[in-house]
Amino acid sequence: MTFRMFEDKQHASLYQKYRFDPPDELKELILQYLEKKKGKPHQLAVDLGCGTGQNSRSLTPYFQQVVGIDVSESQVEEARAVQGFPNLSYRVGTAEDLPFPDGSVDLLTAASAAHWFDVEGFIKEAVRVLKPHGCLALFGYGDNMKMHHESCDDRLNNIYEEVKQILLPYTSTRVTGANSKLKDLFEAIPFPDKERIEIIPIKLKLSVKNVIGFIQTFSMYQAYLRADPNAATALLEKTASRILDELKESSTEAKVDFIMEYFCVLACKPE
Repeated sequence: MTFRMFEDKQHASLYQKYRFDPPDELKELILQYLEKKKGKPHQLAVDLGCGTGQNSRSLTPYFQQVVGIDVSESQVEEARAVQGFPNLSYRVGTAEDLPFPDGSVDLLTAASAAHWFDVEGFIKEAVRVLKPHGCLALFGYGDNMKMHHESCDDRLNNIYEEVKQILLPYTSTRVTGANSKLKDLFEAIPFPDKERIEIIPIKLKLSVKNVIGFIQTFSMYQAYLRADPNAATALLEKTASRILDELKESSTEAKVDFIMEYFCVLACKPE
């Protein structure tokens, strides 16, 4: 079953604007794993659930060809609008039906997307398209994000926790796959050579505007917006105001430290 949660054009635009590029620490971890397990040449990387292309673009210096695939035409349209990557192309499609020959892919990756996949269908395709010693790299982050600023950490984090509670009734059960750090998917991967790194701490410096924009990209916020547009809009406005009050700032360009815990599943197809 394919989940279609990110097809609205406005949602895709928000994704392009406010979703983060993969952190360098995570990218290096994946590339080092691929180098260790398979080595060069790095010919083809496929980025599944590519969204607006942040992860796809980050792979282009390291592969002869990168292909991003997403079920949402709106997301792919936003991704294609970013020029300057001649070895990168995008296709509309699913992780369970890949348009590649058997044994043709060096790296199959997904950034904050694998929890939406049908596990059985995805793994069947991964086994088929990966080269011998080709690698799987699936990563994302849970919902235990924290804000830090001088002495008001607890109050800032209470604000974020209240937002999470309001959005909880609109949260897909699939999101629990991300919050469990892809445990079930990891266990289903049939390759003996695999590992799951549960905590990769990353600290970003974000403006309040970007924190609010990031919340807007959440699938559960978009579900809330569809159900009650006025309440959803008011939630963002109130959240921004409360954060600024704690920072004693008036501009949404004011910065906070935003701390996230990434996770990563790595696996290598045997000979």
